[in-house]
Amino acid sequence: MLDAAIKALTDMLRPPLRSVLVKSVLLALALIVVIGIALQRLFASLAESGATWAEQTSGFAPHAAWAALAWFLSIMATLGIVTGAVFLMPAVTNVVGSFFVDDVADAVEREHYPADLTGLALPILTAVVEGLKFALLSVLVYFVALPFVLFAGFGVLILFVANSYLLGRNFFELAAMRFYPPWEAKLLRKRNAGYVFFAGMIIAAFVSIPIVNLATPVFAMAFMVHIHKRVAGKRVELIEPKRSPSS
Repeated sequence: MLDAAIKALTDMLRPPLRSVLVKSVLLALALIVVIGIALQRLFASLAESGATWAEQTSGFAPHAAWAALAWFLSIMATLGIVTGAVFLMPAVTNVVGSFFVDDVADAVEREHYPADLTGLALPILTAVVEGLKFALLSVLVYFVALPFVLFAGFGVLILFVANSYLLGRNFFELAAMRFYPPWEAKLLRKRNAGYVFFAGMIIAAFVSIPIVNLATPVFAMAFMVHIHKRVAGKRVELIEPKRSPSS
């Protein structure tokens, strides 16, 4: 498994994936910025509205004090969003990775498995839907675990375990669906659930590193191509039925 991780890191820097890596990082960064701006404006608006309501309701402090409180709360919300971006990266990774499934997988398969049959490109809608599904699950887990992160020491552990499962599952199934129908890819993942989960832990560790985690979509997809190959081997009998008679 560590060998697969090292190969994935090396693959990211090879010429075929350099442009994909740049596009992936830019898209991930753009999503983080857009989400951050939207949340900051939402929380700032809520803080201002709350301060206005409190001022009108209580009437025991001057307007300047309530305005200062609203400003302070908006600043705290901004700082919280910047910190929260680290925790929201798994969700962004799932979305961004879905756009580059075939670009990454094709490059890795050609480089390391030239004798094997290559996978078939996933319909972009299928890949994006899978990515969005796991992104929403990641956000849900984040909000469930947030109180534990703030008030207990094991909240970060909850996030790490959940991200290991979600990231491992999503990227393994994306890699497998290039060769098998979705139900078969999910069955293959279930039969190797422990191995895929531990592989997901490596991705979860990677995504927890600030700045570097912008490259997670490419790393995760390349890594899971190697993991899928090790799990599935050369199961040609399962690959051939997906191919058209002309291929």
